[in-house]
Amino acid sequence: MTSENTTAPEPARAYPLPRPDDDPRFTVGLLLDVARVLEQHGYPPVRAGLDLVDLRQCLFSFLFAAEEGDR
Repeated sequence: MTSENTTAPEPARAYPLPRPDDDPRFTVGLLLDVARVLEQHGYPPVRAGLDLVDLRQCLFSFLFAAEEGDR
């Protein structure tokens, strides 16, 4: 009897999404929710303006693909 090493194929990536002209889901509320979750996991609170700007940029870059001209 032989055992086969079978693994399920990795699911297709969901992100990044195509970059929209506008996405009403990408709000300050979303940004603050992410900041709150980080704090709940023991990270320092995101309070400084530049920290929020950086977090917003990171979240946007994760969610949405770069435009062709950005590469």
